[in-house]
Amino acid sequence: MEAYIERTKKKVTISFKGSVQALLEKLELNPEIVLVTRNNDLLTENDSIKNTDKIKILSVISGG
Repeated sequence: MEAYIERTKKKVTISFKGSVQALLEKLELNPEIVLVTRNNDLLTENDSIKNTDKIKILSVISGG
């Protein structure tokens, strides 16, 4: 799978099949500060990801 990680501006290719939550754990990313998309569709932590998917991991921006 190809994953673009916005925070580090890097594209990584890894072999992975499982939930979004498991992927974030594998990449050591906090699920509370990122959003994961596939084909511009927002994914939840329980959504499944296949090895052939191309995803983006976007940083959450908040302000006050």
